[in-house]
Amino acid sequence: MADYKEEIYRRIPHRPPFLWVDRIIGETTDMIETEKNIPADLDIFAGHYPNHPLMPGVILCEALFQSGALLIGGLIDRKEAAAGLVPVLTRIISAKFKREVRPGDTFNMVVQLKEKVGSAWFMKGRLQVAGKTAVKVEFACSLVGEVA
Repeated sequence: MADYKEEIYRRIPHRPPFLWVDRIIGETTDMIETEKNIPADLDIFAGHYPNHPLMPGVILCEALFQSGALLIGGLIDRKEAAAGLVPVLTRIISAKFKREVRPGDTFNMVVQLKEKVGSAWFMKGRLQVAGKTAVKVEFACSLVGEVA
């Protein structure tokens, strides 16, 4: 995908400084792979364990949720998109944190659609650093009208 940012902006309403996906690496009808580089000088690290800076787990989960929203944004039909419907997190089913993510790391995310029931999209995601799992999360999103 040539212009990652344009495609990301088309699919989800998130923007810097709260956009936690840099690139869409690949996707199918039930899976998306994305990537994010964490700058070493990110402001978060000044206050989140300053002597041992760690990327907050809530932000890592948010990156997976945004990746799931990108998957949904690529799958919804024109009618839903034209109506201004956007994917919003509605449930966190489980989250497991397995290793630290540190300043300067690049992480890869894979989110898979498990099931779609009515307007709910049930997904599972995995975030890896250097090929090792850092976070696993199961969650659900629904389409809602975009807030003006």
